[in-house]
Amino acid sequence: MTQRFVVTGTDTGIGKTVFSAALTSALGAYYWKPVQAGLDEETDAETVSRLGRVSPDRIVPEAYRLRTPASPHHAAALDDVTIDPDALALPSLPDSLVIEGAGGVLVPLTSKILFADVFAQWQAPVVLCARTTLGTINHTLMSVEALQRRSVPIFGIAFVGEHNAETQKIIVHMSGARSLGRLEPTDPLSHETLMAAFHRGFEVAMFRSMQS
Repeated sequence: MTQRFVVTGTDTGIGKTVFSAALTSALGAYYWKPVQAGLDEETDAETVSRLGRVSPDRIVPEAYRLRTPASPHHAAALDDVTIDPDALALPSLPDSLVIEGAGGVLVPLTSKILFADVFAQWQAPVVLCARTTLGTINHTLMSVEALQRRSVPIFGIAFVGEHNAETQKIIVHMSGARSLGRLEPTDPLSHETLMAAFHRGFEVAMFRSMQS
């Protein structure tokens, strides 16, 4: 049995694409970004391919490629596109898959559907990426509650940033979700430095145990 992981975040720009690159590389998995909003700069799939050294045949094409870096529902409207949730069915693949959402858990895909609603349909275990800086307690606990209300399985929380023991401790205590580890900042950021940081911060066997 192959495994599917959904990587989402408490907000945009918190490092979930970098985490996704490392997880995809560590598992030798496929990667899929169902909705890409913003095409002028490097896309998330291109970042994952570069940082994770994920071969092109392991990158599943996006279901929607929208020009404007904005909430998917707004970017789609600007492109005169309507996102059909039925077009976001999980692909059938011969190996494990890492799926990256857009922005946070409650980002709207349409005026009626949130990403969390699609996660509930998928029922794939979610890795919630959370920064360790000020404000993350509130955002993380609200994200966990939103997932729990929809009966979305939460695999755990992946912290991203400098070590912050008290913040990490209270989030785990109050949410009931386990800490998977922490991805520390790396500078410069390259495939080598990213994978070294990932292996320091996470037990890859924990993810691999879900692959069989």
